[in-house]
Amino acid sequence: MRLRPFAPVATRLQTWQAEWQAGFGRALALEAERRRPFLWLPVAMGAGILLYFAADREPALWAPVLGFALSAACAFLLRTRRVAAMACLAAAAAFAGFAAGVWRTADIAAPMLDRPRIGKLTGFVETVEARDVGARLVVLVTNIAGVPAEARPKRVRVNIRAGSVAPGDHIVATARLLPPPGPARAGGYDFGRDAFFRGIGAVGSISGKVALAPPPHPLPPRLALDVVIDQARNALTRRIAEAGGGQGGAVAAALVTGKRGLISEATNNDLRAAGIYHIVSISGLHMVLAAGTIFWLVRALLALSQTAALRWPVKKIAAAAAMLGATAYCVFSGGDVATERSLIMTLVMLGAVLVDRAALSMRNLALAAMIVLLREPEALLGPSFQMSFGAVAALIAFAERWEGRSRAHPPPALVWPLGPLWAAALGIIVTTLLATAATAPFGAYHFQTFNPFGLLGNAMALPFVSLFVMPAAVFGVLAYPFGLDWPAWALMGLASDVVLNVAHWVAAIDHSTVMIAAFGPAVLICFVLALLWLTLWTTAWRWLAALPLVFGVAIAGKPERPEILIERDGSGLAVRGADGRLAIAGRPSRFVLQQWLAADGDGRSPDDPTLRAGVACDALGCVARTGDQRAVSHARDRLAIIEDCLRADLVVTAIPWSGACKARLIERMGLARDGATSLYRSRSGWSSRISEHSDSERPWSRRRPPPAAQSAPAAASPASGADDDAGPL
Repeated sequence: MRLRPFAPVATRLQTWQAEWQAGFGRALALEAERRRPFLWLPVAMGAGILLYFAADREPALWAPVLGFALSAACAFLLRTRRVAAMACLAAAAAFAGFAAGVWRTADIAAPMLDRPRIGKLTGFVETVEARDVGARLVVLVTNIAGVPAEARPKRVRVNIRAGSVAPGDHIVATARLLPPPGPARAGGYDFGRDAFFRGIGAVGSISGKVALAPPPHPLPPRLALDVVIDQARNALTRRIAEAGGGQGGAVAAALVTGKRGLISEATNNDLRAAGIYHIVSISGLHMVLAAGTIFWLVRALLALSQTAALRWPVKKIAAAAAMLGATAYCVFSGGDVATERSLIMTLVMLGAVLVDRAALSMRNLALAAMIVLLREPEALLGPSFQMSFGAVAALIAFAERWEGRSRAHPPPALVWPLGPLWAAALGIIVTTLLATAATAPFGAYHFQTFNPFGLLGNAMALPFVSLFVMPAAVFGVLAYPFGLDWPAWALMGLASDVVLNVAHWVAAIDHSTVMIAAFGPAVLICFVLALLWLTLWTTAWRWLAALPLVFGVAIAGKPERPEILIERDGSGLAVRGADGRLAIAGRPSRFVLQQWLAADGDGRSPDDPTLRAGVACDALGCVARTGDQRAVSHARDRLAIIEDCLRADLVVTAIPWSGACKARLIERMGLARDGATSLYRSRSGWSSRISEHSDSERPWSRRRPPPAAQSAPAAASPASGADDDAGPL
């Protein structure tokens, strides 16, 4: 009702509150009528998974299982009370996510290497990925010299620079193995946790001869199947790369087999700058194009028969064939985590066709998310899950709004072929904009980059991928057993060359890659809440998503940057100088330096000479100064430690040191305990943040070596070489 201007303020507030509550009740009832609360179950499940990973020790399984049972029982007993029942279902989903994390960790648990080792490695070769120089192997370990059986990693990943091995070979070689690296900086991505959930307990390299050895036992059945598949993948990769030629053939091979080792780093950088790197990672785009091509072919062929078209469920048969084809594609391409998630989503969508339901719906997406989270709860923390589901949620939400729009006046029809071309161009532009907006926060959080010309790159490249590359891939796979596949691979190579030319042209534009300073998980949570609130609700309440969005942008705009970054073994550090940029002292590994620069929003290359500007070095160490002229020393000699402890404000060294020091001292023993360390400016000096907490007892945490092992010579430390081995998995 309309209030008079002189009505008391209290009455106005009471009336406004009553109207707000009534409007909220109507909106909630409408959302419930549209069955939208179901879409929040995977969100609650994800919250439970985050709580599991936030625990500082491994939880017991019985606790979340009991919580799930009690919550589900309460939801059943309170089913007549809508709000209470929904709250109990949300709690049950959270407990289910927590329990899935506990179960998954217990199921996949295997020892991680305790410290760097050099010695004899024997094992079965599981996979071989050819690279520009040598190859990368995943080895199922049968023995590591000096490592007892109970502490032996199940798998290791090693690089070889020479020699030839095949999947299934039992090899023996002298390997240099390292524990999977922890975060390169405090708050950074935990590569050790990622390795744990891939079943990899050590990384390293083999520099000498690789010899075949008699196996101690026959190949396990599962490994034998994996070996056959990997051999077929390698053979097809060589076939496609040779027929396609150059980098176009390498990209074509990666699209079919998932083997990306032949793609050069320059090509990868161009694809990233153009915003189309996703085309070489077999995920949603490839699965949809492959399944869609099979679906269209089968349906079109059956429609040629009048009997089949009139009497058979042609659409369902085509959907079943597409499901089989997508599953075979996933298995043959290696079954990576991203590919498996895309397969689950595709199967759910095609399964909806079999039961006469809408294939593209938010409920199907929610169901796919729950299946993925129950099967692989660790995927929630990775960029692939976040970006794929975020993009699809935005696209489906837009499609729902588009289908429900008012159509009082139909749009004017354009003559052929302008109409189809306009529709296709508009579709590419709109979907690319939506996907870019939905995935930009995740890309900025994980990779600290934004590609402003991604719309241009996708608009120019995706038509070639959709119309030529993927259809040619399907025809090539079908013709491969007959030996008539080379025209398909040649066409794929030509189309891939066009895509690469587009990527190179876009990458050459100024500011094609914008570096963004790293922001914390609180900012990402704000962006995620905004995306979920905007896409999962349908009433006007969805515009409240602007609140967490604005809050997240405000925090991300002023990130807290560390003043000093120290590598986990003390081999190098970065100091923020008076100009606000980082300067390097010591010899941090190339991969760690790349991570530091990216997190700082610094676009310089690790080889940039300006990184050493303002740092004074001699044979005993280096000295750098912070913006407020505090001296930071990196000492490489014990005499330098004694001298710098009297003159510097901070001394960092890779040497174990227990002597007195007037300055603040960060030495090897402390770094072995705390991992990579970041120091932030404070009134009293520096406040520190560490990447590995000593009280954390999780299976993927690095095992702390005993003091004797920590004092090992630098030749056994991760900083002594093979920087590539300490990189991402």
